[in-house]
Amino acid sequence: MSQLRATKSGLLVSAVICVFVFLYLRNTPPEEAEVEPTYTAVVECGFYPDELCSALFEGKEAAPQIASLCKTPRASEMLAYLRAPGKCSRISRRLRFITTALSAEEGNFSLAYIITVHEELVMFVQLLRAIYAPQNVYCIHFDNKAPRRNKVAVQTLANCFENIFISSRRQEVAYAGFTRLQADINCMKSLAHSEFQWNYVINLCGQDFPIKTNKEIIHYIRSKWNGKNITPGLIQPANTKPKTAQGHPKSSPEGSSYVSPNERFKEPPHNLTIYFGSAYYVLTRKFVEFVLTDIHAKDMLQWSKDIHCPEQHYWVTLNRLKDAPGATLDAGWEGNIRAMKWRTEEGSIHDECKGHYVQDACVYGLGDLPWIIRSPSLFVNKFEPSTDPLVVTCLERQHRLKVLREAEVPVEPHWHFQQESYFNMKLKH
Repeated sequence: MSQLRATKSGLLVSAVICVFVFLYLRNTPPEEAEVEPTYTAVVECGFYPDELCSALFEGKEAAPQIASLCKTPRASEMLAYLRAPGKCSRISRRLRFITTALSAEEGNFSLAYIITVHEELVMFVQLLRAIYAPQNVYCIHFDNKAPRRNKVAVQTLANCFENIFISSRRQEVAYAGFTRLQADINCMKSLAHSEFQWNYVINLCGQDFPIKTNKEIIHYIRSKWNGKNITPGLIQPANTKPKTAQGHPKSSPEGSSYVSPNERFKEPPHNLTIYFGSAYYVLTRKFVEFVLTDIHAKDMLQWSKDIHCPEQHYWVTLNRLKDAPGATLDAGWEGNIRAMKWRTEEGSIHDECKGHYVQDACVYGLGDLPWIIRSPSLFVNKFEPSTDPLVVTCLERQHRLKVLREAEVPVEPHWHFQQESYFNMKLKH
């Protein structure tokens, strides 16, 4: 009998792998699936990543642990495509950009995007190709602090698309400072003078990702907000006034920039009622023209230069003016633009952050995926692919499948992401 075992050791290894997969599918608790640290193990990853992503979306308890072991055997090719010389047609195909309007409805309703990017170049490319459509237009603001290699790579990408351009005026964006607001204004000026006839503008940062498709975003805007701006917020609460005090940019020991408020609170121009709300918006083109030309908007922009987090006051305050185009005077916090998990809302709005908190905002982990896909919001923030790339990978693949299912035109082969591959991942401990 012992001789039989010795001659069939390969079958035994295969049996162990099958047991591992079975335990995964049965939601085995993490402690039962641990691998002895002194051995080289083989983890059955199945059809990676789609099979694993499905388990993560369904919230299977063992899925995050399996995901921590199953890492893609292929290094990311995105940076190589951007940094190596090549034709634009090759770059767009290899990066799997969708270069045709997928329906007549989408082709006749153009969106403009303002995207502020500092780091996480791969994440930016994933965001851009998820929201890209040839009828839309994109203004990219690359933070002056960003590495030069990243700036060159993004410029290479922008040069391949007539509807993607880099903001001509770049800011060194300070956390909670005026330059964050100024970066949006700079892009708005470029968009207002562009040849593209866009209907709405949406601002994003490099750590956002869409939950809804381009068609779903259009339907959301048209269903409830047609001709209106979306700027969630309320009248400035009295207990937050110290945060909207004068301050000046300073450098932190880590080298990043922020604004330190002091105790003085400036009176707003034109006796404006100051509102507090989201820095993120969906705005009509006419409202953007109002922001760039109206005296109230110009004076408030000047007033905002020494204000802590001015972007959280500027857009919502102007959108509550009755003479502003598309104003929503009593909207409150309505408008599902961007989903976030805040530490202060743990236990009420959400259960907990499965990743980790940065400045009280959740950087999502794999365990947050079920919550994300249930959200009614258009976009979700925030991600760090350098920490766990599978979180965005799963969302991106699900988003692309939904986009292609909605398509009313023939689907090009290169619009699909690479097909699933079946492999075993060797783990060395």
